[in-house]
Amino acid sequence: MPPVFRADPYAVYNFQVIVTNVSDDGVAVGGAFNEVSGLEIEVAPIEYRTGAEDITVRKVPGLKKFTNITLKRGITGDVAFWNWIVEALNGKVRRTAGSVILLDENRQEVMRWNFDRAWPTKYTGPSLGAGKNEIAFETLVLAVERLAIAV
Repeated sequence: MPPVFRADPYAVYNFQVIVTNVSDDGVAVGGAFNEVSGLEIEVAPIEYRTGAEDITVRKVPGLKKFTNITLKRGITGDVAFWNWIVEALNGKVRRTAGSVILLDENRQEVMRWNFDRAWPTKYTGPSLGAGKNEIAFETLVLAVERLAIAV
């Protein structure tokens, strides 16, 4: 779906995350995530200068880099993502695709970031404490090889 344009910007709190081929039955897994970060791409410049040129350095496009995507959610007992990282720990890295979907106030999709060849690179469990009055959060970091806005 192409991005939906409007004059007022969208809020950051309405979003959905879908990762395909993570569950045992191959069905896409969605998560009620509290936070998503790392929707970044970069084309690193290469500085270049020949001896025949003046003292100005030219910049040419170098390698493209996709930042890891970090997903944070409250623990609910769903272990599909945990099982995915356990597979990677056991030497079977399963790469997959997914999407981060921005929703409007009516929970309708307005923008989608698709990522490809993702695999779990880090898991962080909650910080527990008997004197705390907080939600137990877990964090999953995904290495991705492609990120694109669906247009």
